[in-house]
Amino acid sequence: MFLNCHSFHSLRYGTLSIDDLISQALALGIEELVLTDINTVTGIYEFKKKCERNNIRPVVGVEVRKGSELYYITIAKDFRGLSEVNRMLTSYNCDGVDLPLQPDLNDNFIIYPLDNFPKNLRNNEYIGIREDELNVLIRPELKRLISKMVVLCPVTFSTKKEYNLHRILRAIDNNLLLSKLPEKEVCRKSEYFRSVDSIHRIYRHYPEIIENTQKLLSQCNFEFAFSTPRNRKHYTGTKADDLKLLTRLAYAGLERRYGRNHEQAKQRIEKELKVIDELNFSGYFLITWDIIRYSNSMGFMHVGRGSGANSIVAYCLGITDICPIELDLYFERFLNLNRKSPPDFDIDWSWQERDIILDYIFNRYGKEYVAFCGTNVEFKYRSIIREVGKAFGLPKEELDEFSKYPERVFRDDIVKQVQKYGKLLEKFPNQRSMHSCGIIISEEPLTNFTSLEMPPKGFPIVQWDMHVAEEIGFEKFDILSQRGLGTINDTVRLLEEKREIKVNIKETTISKDEAKCNEYLSEGRTIGCFYIESPAMRGLLRRLKCDNYKVLVAASSIIRPGVAQSGMMREYIFRHNNPDKFEYFHPVFEKQLGETYGIMVYQEDVIKIALHYGGVSAADGDILRRAMSGKGRSLSALQKVKDDFFASCREQGHPEELSKEIYRQIESFAGYSFCKAHSASYAVESYQSLYLKVYYPLEFMVSAINNMGGFYRTEVYIHEARMSGGKILNPCVNKSEYETTIYGDEIYLGLMLLEKVESRIAQLIPQERRRNGDYKSMEDFIKRIPIGIETLQTLIFIGAFRFSGVPKNELLLKARILLGDFKPEKRFQTLFEEPIKEYKFPELKRNVFEDAFDEIEILSFPVSCTPFDLLQTKYRGTVMAKDLTAFHKKEVKMLAYLISRKHVPTKRGTMFFGTWIDANGNYFDTAHFPDCLEKYPFQGGGCYLLLGIVEVDFHFPTITITKMAKMPFMADPRYSHDEEKKYEAQQRIKEDISLTFRAPYPQEHEIGLPRKKMF
Repeated sequence: MFLNCHSFHSLRYGTLSIDDLISQALALGIEELVLTDINTVTGIYEFKKKCERNNIRPVVGVEVRKGSELYYITIAKDFRGLSEVNRMLTSYNCDGVDLPLQPDLNDNFIIYPLDNFPKNLRNNEYIGIREDELNVLIRPELKRLISKMVVLCPVTFSTKKEYNLHRILRAIDNNLLLSKLPEKEVCRKSEYFRSVDSIHRIYRHYPEIIENTQKLLSQCNFEFAFSTPRNRKHYTGTKADDLKLLTRLAYAGLERRYGRNHEQAKQRIEKELKVIDELNFSGYFLITWDIIRYSNSMGFMHVGRGSGANSIVAYCLGITDICPIELDLYFERFLNLNRKSPPDFDIDWSWQERDIILDYIFNRYGKEYVAFCGTNVEFKYRSIIREVGKAFGLPKEELDEFSKYPERVFRDDIVKQVQKYGKLLEKFPNQRSMHSCGIIISEEPLTNFTSLEMPPKGFPIVQWDMHVAEEIGFEKFDILSQRGLGTINDTVRLLEEKREIKVNIKETTISKDEAKCNEYLSEGRTIGCFYIESPAMRGLLRRLKCDNYKVLVAASSIIRPGVAQSGMMREYIFRHNNPDKFEYFHPVFEKQLGETYGIMVYQEDVIKIALHYGGVSAADGDILRRAMSGKGRSLSALQKVKDDFFASCREQGHPEELSKEIYRQIESFAGYSFCKAHSASYAVESYQSLYLKVYYPLEFMVSAINNMGGFYRTEVYIHEARMSGGKILNPCVNKSEYETTIYGDEIYLGLMLLEKVESRIAQLIPQERRRNGDYKSMEDFIKRIPIGIETLQTLIFIGAFRFSGVPKNELLLKARILLGDFKPEKRFQTLFEEPIKEYKFPELKRNVFEDAFDEIEILSFPVSCTPFDLLQTKYRGTVMAKDLTAFHKKEVKMLAYLISRKHVPTKRGTMFFGTWIDANGNYFDTAHFPDCLEKYPFQGGGCYLLLGIVEVDFHFPTITITKMAKMPFMADPRYSHDEEKKYEAQQRIKEDISLTFRAPYPQEHEIGLPRKKMF
């Protein structure tokens, strides 16, 4: 009877989850349901699975609306019917084709509302009659249509509170106050479940309508095979030809990578090809290879990472650049015959080139067959408060206060209502968006399975997420982007352009081990380098004295928060520095994990121990790892593997106590570990960045500035460039480009860094200069660039006309005389055709630090001097960063500039780790515990006087702060007569803050990794 059920996937309309719909139907003994969400099929696959699990017959369709107007409800007769509706909605969403008022959908039943049905109804078309419309059926023109009528009892909510929630959702969707919400935007108050018997009673005078409804439902059947693979099956056209091509390419790559006579590599290729063929994965490998081949032809750099790098076939095809033999990587971690869920390749490109790769994929494999996975963006708490509060009419000031301090108890009745309904909205989908990287390439047109939508980024998305994609048989291709590769690419390009130096960045000596790079690594001199520049990572590198690629691979894994939580990071540091102060507690750990001192650092290590100690297969070891990491779906499967592990240990004569300890370690670690191939891929890219930083520091830092995506703010990279010998110069209209650029050792900051100069003007300035030559003066500049007085003043204040030799004060007066209050579009070029009248300006003296304060106002940091130069005090501390290791357990007083701080939860409350530079420009780190922070909190960016005790932990000094005070800047000389503005500039100095929300790490004594033999 229920032909029109909405779930909360009817965005900002329905209030029931799929689980709610099914549980309520079960409670009322309802045996069949039709899910018809508004313009979407997002929930149909979850709906089918859960209905069948609860012995409810699922039927699916779509409620088609344009805005708030209901056109009709489509109910699919079978799975083909869905594709008809999907194609229609896709044309509407992606191509702007209007929705038809009477659609031609032969494999669907169409149900029109009583107030909007066509004159001539086709065989598969009906009119839906609601209970409050039964009284109008006595009208002759309707009475004759009873044979074409069905029961329409929509379901949108279940309780009065949910009806109110529905109204709030509609107000949010329409950006209206609840009190202003029109009735047509809201569902009727009768749209809730009731028993089938009660519906029969309501429609008892119209048995034909009940019969029509039952007959319609009986003709609908939603059959779907979840386990069937649905990706594009073949690259060449047939399975046999795919395997033939893959084999040929793999062996050609084998010769290129290993030479002709590498028996171990040959055997591994044969083993992998057999598994790939059995699992029908040849096409998936070849499509990935094809994408990489195109990328290489364009000269792009990519990084193949993740578990796909465990495959030697992927390595030989050039998909990845990690040798799985060298690093002892298990193919089973990526692909094995027991693995039920499909794996995928993770491939990174520069953020500047990714869209070109995407265009190729969509064009090469057909837009009907390619789309991004969708994601459901949920209502988040702060946004809920704002959205619901707006609907209730709360002013912005109150909403700001409320969202900042949601835990406060508010007494206002309206605020209580906002809290009450806001809580109900948590976990509700709010809008559909695009998965950041997951792409589907389908064998059949995607509209067979979903409607497509077109988000602002311009690539179509399916209406369900990656988890549904996996369940219904799609393996996604992860096409990722990152700024680290952009920095590497830009550095190589800049070197060729500016210095005619060609760097083959993929050369092994560059991407693995190089003496000077190893020295930088061990000292943590890695600012700007992909993945290894954060304070935590630099501290880890110094603690390990990391001086080679393999230790860097391990560091890339153990820096992960979960690994630290398992205790493995702390133990690894100890054993690395004290190799003679521990014993391997079983020979298997020494033999298999000797490289990492018997510690399971990688996910692959779980498989190794399960295989070599437990005696289970590598494939079962991977099942164990996946189950423990929460990726396994079945607790019973985990229990079986656990039982098999212990049974196998007993068969091999291992003591029960030892087996339990090993299983405990696996259990505590498997959920947190990092894939070794992933770590190795990251380590290669980190090394490539480091090589460029070591040998070409200025070009590298310029590229880091331009890619805007590192751990730190731009100011830190500019500081790093200065420390490397670069002369940092403010933007200049005759020298600067849109991006930061370099001439020898002179680095001109890019016009893009001037926030008050709109992007269009910042790009036009160098374009016009290239077309018509340098600007001769500010007057010449004004003639050629359509610029307003505000933007011109910003350029003057930052010194962009210093080439003219005219002081800033005089330039400002001239600018006001020439432009006045005219807007650029109203200014006529003829104004400047006659010679400009010369004025004699009074000579105005400028304080030496005025430029620095101008820079702070425009860029948020000084360029012409250091922050230390602007302090009222001349004191610079008693100790410098380079000497800290000599002061272990001693108190030091330092003056330092704050770079970043990281929030860390502890059992005693919030603490912070700070990163600073001293007056010499060198970095050091501090720890701020909760009791200290109460008395001496951070007060924003700037310079601080620090007092604390130095703790040297495995070569790495940290100062535990006992007292701290922010040091005042000198009065701003530009406002010497304005008491209020004298000290405003200091508030513009920034800091980087990382917030961490997780459970506190356990204490060292809670981890309990044994350092003695146990056999």
